[in-house]
Amino acid sequence: MDARETAVRHHDTEPRAEAGHGDHGGGTGHGGHDKHEGHSPAMFRDRFWLSLLLTLPVVVYADMIQEWFGYTAPTFLGSNLIAPVLGTVIFLYGGWPFVVGAFREIRSRAPGMMLLIGMAITVAYVASLTASVGLFTVEVWWELSLLIVIMLLGHWMEMRAIGQARGALAALAELLPDEAERVNDDGSVHTVHIGDLAVGDVVLVRPGARVPADGEIVQGAADLDESMITGESNPVTRGEGDRVIAASVSIDSSLRVRVDAVGENTALAGIQRLVAEAQESKSRTQVLADRAAALLFYVAVSAAAITVAVWTLLGDADAAVVRSVTVLIIACPHALGLAIPLVTSISTSKSARNGILVKDRLAMERMRDVDAVLFDKTGTLTKGEHAVTGVAAADGDDEALLGLAAAVESESEHPLARAIVAAAAERGADVPSASSFRSMTGRGVRATVDGHEVAVGGPALLREWGLDVPDSVSDTVTGWRNRGAAILHVVKAGEIVGAIALEDQVRPESRQAIDALHRRGVTVAMITGDAQQVADAVARGLGIDEVYAEVLPEDKDSAVADLQRRGHTVAMVGDGVNDAPALARADVGIAIGAGTDVAIESAGIVLASDDPRAVVAVSTLSAASYRKMTQNLWWAAGYNLAAIPLAAGVLAWAGIVLPMAVGAVLMSLSTIIVALNAQLLRRVDLRSTAVSSG
Repeated sequence: MDARETAVRHHDTEPRAEAGHGDHGGGTGHGGHDKHEGHSPAMFRDRFWLSLLLTLPVVVYADMIQEWFGYTAPTFLGSNLIAPVLGTVIFLYGGWPFVVGAFREIRSRAPGMMLLIGMAITVAYVASLTASVGLFTVEVWWELSLLIVIMLLGHWMEMRAIGQARGALAALAELLPDEAERVNDDGSVHTVHIGDLAVGDVVLVRPGARVPADGEIVQGAADLDESMITGESNPVTRGEGDRVIAASVSIDSSLRVRVDAVGENTALAGIQRLVAEAQESKSRTQVLADRAAALLFYVAVSAAAITVAVWTLLGDADAAVVRSVTVLIIACPHALGLAIPLVTSISTSKSARNGILVKDRLAMERMRDVDAVLFDKTGTLTKGEHAVTGVAAADGDDEALLGLAAAVESESEHPLARAIVAAAAERGADVPSASSFRSMTGRGVRATVDGHEVAVGGPALLREWGLDVPDSVSDTVTGWRNRGAAILHVVKAGEIVGAIALEDQVRPESRQAIDALHRRGVTVAMITGDAQQVADAVARGLGIDEVYAEVLPEDKDSAVADLQRRGHTVAMVGDGVNDAPALARADVGIAIGAGTDVAIESAGIVLASDDPRAVVAVSTLSAASYRKMTQNLWWAAGYNLAAIPLAAGVLAWAGIVLPMAVGAVLMSLSTIIVALNAQLLRRVDLRSTAVSSG
């Protein structure tokens, strides 16, 4: 099964995504929308337009409408049957999805929106039909027809909105190419379907093409656009030995990639699963909305019953029917049921497009309350890779010293050796030829350069050879040592000719992330197993508030507990196996996506990129999502509290009544307002939030 098929299996695309839109009060699915099984936005659209066409003559021939607008509709043989005949067609055709949904809610014992609508249109239809045959006095054909049309329009718009929000999953699947160019053993290239790729295959990725599967570059180098996965807009350079992600785009050069993950095992498929799980999970606000919607059903039925009783006792049976139907219509918890699911869908898809993968909606909801962020140092605030940060030559020629050290280290695979060689190449230093390379375990390396024996090593080498650092560089070396840098000395012909400082590279984005958190009033702490002076040096450079240094891996979670005991709501950010307990203990666990599977499994939120600024984006999205949820809840709940008494006719004595059709319009308008308010979440800028938040 390829990643595209995985996407289709895990996340139904739009025609089926709407297959569940009906029980706003039942507490299932998206506010209970799972009662529209088999229905799609197209179905509601088609029924809306046809029902609207049939409703026009019903309205034109309605006595009340003619009286309001002062005209007389032309009469002909059978014109008196226009309302009952077309009204019946509209009820059976346009109203059928609601009647079916009502029966499903009854069978599942989860009464909600569909049951309210079903009851309202059925009562209105039966009353009108009996009136047309002379058995009753209330005839509301035009109100019934308009009500069904408005309901169809509201559901069509709602399902389109949710379908667009969920479309992010289908969009992720569409990122993968249909075919891949597989390189055969004889070097020839053969085009195959992406589903035919297997681990170990080598594929050719041409300039401008997408990588078909996760793998490792075995030939070539290129700038890759990984924005669809990580949210990072700038291309990243990848070369031989680097891993690439399926769906990333090679911008300028061709690559040969050995596939190491296909189908459900690719990073893209993992992202799709996380997005789907997050959209299906419920936050505390969603649970509250579900309960409120379920409660509203019983409130509406009770209010309708009281309305019938009161108006009947007052001797107005017509008003009893009209007012009770209006109560049922206007009390539909449509907006209440849509208030949270739509925000959830939009925020989840938006976060996924920005490299933020939400595994647990509760974690995202809690992020807005976080007032302390604990960063693991290595691999999170720093790159976990050493780089040359200082060169001090006894004779003052730093470039020559760096070139000499690079010559000796050129054959070593040690990370510090690679950092020196890389620094020499980056600075354009002249690197002489070396021979007779030898490794001195625990002390350093040595080689012959221009006929001289040259060694590069640390303090153990100096102790063994009895060498002292020359005065010309001793002060510089002392300063490096005080800030915790790793120091390698270069020895030529038995004398120290200089020293090189190497330090774990601090990510350039780390300072921006910490500054942005400080502007929000968040305390920033750092935890590491490194020596205190190393940790303090990094903390000073980044402006970190608290430091936990020399911490054993198994004790990292105790730092989280310490912050929590002091009253903080803590987010832990880490990427390693030894971060897993701390990620699990924290109020919000955030795993760097490049980290281990164990760390990712322990976290509620996963960052697809290594950029710590994404933590600020998470906080921004959490606050914005919660704000939209509460706004929608207040609007939906407040609307019902105000509208139900008006629909029941409590102000009829003052001449203020709420017609049935107006009630339907107001109910649909409430839903539209909630949907539009949720759509505003799309305008939140997450990419610049770490830099511009204040």
